Amino acid sequence: MGRYSRRGVLGLAATTAAAFGISPARVFAQGASPGRVMNALTGYMGAAATRALPEEVTEHAKHHLLDTMAAMISGSELPPGQAAQRYIREHGGNGASAVVASAVTAAPIDAALANGVMAHADETDDSHSESRSHPGCAVVPAALASGEIHGIDGTGLLRAVTLGYDIGPRVVMAMGGAAFSYESSLATHSIAGTFGASAAAACAAALDARQMRWLLDYAAQQSSGIIAWRRDTDHIEKAFVFAGMPARNGVTAALLVKSGWNGVDDIFSGPDNFFQAYAPKAQPDRLVEKLGERYEITQTDIKKWTVGSPIQGPLDGIEALRAKKPFEAGQVKRITIRLAPSVATVVDNRDIPDICLQHLVAVMLLDKTVSFHAAHDKPRMQDPAVLKERAKVNLVRDEELAKLLPVRETIVEIDLTDGTHLSERVSAVRGTPRNPMTRNEVIEKARDLTAPVLGPEQSTRLIETVFAIESVTDVRNLRRLLQRG
Repeated sequence: MGRYSRRGVLGLAATTAAAFGISPARVFAQGASPGRVMNALTGYMGAAATRALPEEVTEHAKHHLLDTMAAMISGSELPPGQAAQRYIREHGGNGASAVVASAVTAAPIDAALANGVMAHADETDDSHSESRSHPGCAVVPAALASGEIHGIDGTGLLRAVTLGYDIGPRVVMAMGGAAFSYESSLATHSIAGTFGASAAAACAAALDARQMRWLLDYAAQQSSGIIAWRRDTDHIEKAFVFAGMPARNGVTAALLVKSGWNGVDDIFSGPDNFFQAYAPKAQPDRLVEKLGERYEITQTDIKKWTVGSPIQGPLDGIEALRAKKPFEAGQVKRITIRLAPSVATVVDNRDIPDICLQHLVAVMLLDKTVSFHAAHDKPRMQDPAVLKERAKVNLVRDEELAKLLPVRETIVEIDLTDGTHLSERVSAVRGTPRNPMTRNEVIEKARDLTAPVLGPEQSTRLIETVFAIESVTDVRNLRRLLQRG
């Protein structure tokens, strides 16, 4: 074969196939050698910056871009967001990348860190059920920071963000997905976030297929995080683990490789590889399963309610029951929420209001909705009126619902004082791929989160610009819309 090895030819074939929009899955179907996963994966990644996205995927990408920007902006005024900005003021500033909802800039690594923390300052951001991750809060800050220093346009930003969603969740899915997360102390959120942010930052930096190999190596070396974040009572450590750290890691990996660093050619196979270290039962082929056919950004939830993912279904259920038979909080004798055991654990009597199921159910009974303000009103957790309703809430760990995971089904049962029994099974939570939010719903959520911080006029301009992002010639022009004056 002359000076080319069979592996080199296969790698070139995968790269060429990706460049012409041919699915890596089709390359595999025709047979390949060991290392074929890395060949197809990095070929696809290396061509992402110039590959057009399907129209439906583009629309989804705009939804998630706006939703994450709104999470950053609203999160800027919460304790984690304030901590992030304090860090920048004391140790960063005067760089090439914007710190959202502020008037300062920072080095791209610091900006990604701060913007990531703000994006997951609460439970407003999106989530990917099968990988147990929150892609947007790490991917979008990394894409923005890298995009600003490389001067990419709006279309390039959408492509970078979409690639990040494709790569990060797939790494965790290859490790075993939700089942792996329930068995391990590793934080799947930070693993998916680091690989996703790395891919997004690298796409913005226009790394080629060979450089993408080294990028994945540096992402793997930085993958970290353990589920001790569950003991965090202020959401600051959680915001770092889920978003700030992965966004920082991703931009770091891309900058290192862009500056000329090399590394291990295939971190997913060979001696002491990533899966051997973290998930020996992994299925590496899942890294490229339907890559280029199934876009993970279309499989990612956008939350209707600005609360933790396991609480979305219960709130949907209460809202649905009230629509069928209106009732007041005082008419409720008992309310039972059934969740899969592993899901219930995440939200059972937590100290943080936006991830405490019992508290938010009580708020829903009283307010007939759960606003962003109510979900973050920690003093209200001691309000006697709320505590009275909270005492009616019974959380049941239902093993039958565990069989349906990663789909999080919920059963809500309400017994009224007049003897009426109401029941609602929520099989498709609003905002999930099976019951997606409309563009208008995404816009209204974004407006509610951004207008109090930026003002109504700037909020409207930001929303309009995101939905016309193809006309943005340089993402640095977004700075005037994302920052305070």
